[in-house]
Amino acid sequence: MTRTEPDAEAFVDTTERLMRLESRLSPLQAGLLAAHHLGIARDSRSFSRLLDIEHALVLREITALEETGELLSVTRRDARTMRTFYESGPEGARLLAAFGIPPS
Repeated sequence: MTRTEPDAEAFVDTTERLMRLESRLSPLQAGLLAAHHLGIARDSRSFSRLLDIEHALVLREITALEETGELLSVTRRDARTMRTFYESGPEGARLLAAFGIPPS
């Protein structure tokens, strides 16, 4: 079985569009939402590895998004590995729905 590579162009486009729609998003935060929406990564460790970003940095951005309460919601945490699973919150889902791209 071969693994399909994520669509880098769609990821970058979605990330940039999110940043234009919501000015308070950092590039990494917008990338987290885009990656989940496009089915590229649904947890912090996968996102970190795919983009070759320090996991601690990704965790910090997830925490910042979670604190807003509406853009992202954490669904599960692994205490041993610190892997954090997340999904779009109500506001994040609303922003992504504006693109007309169905979630993967």
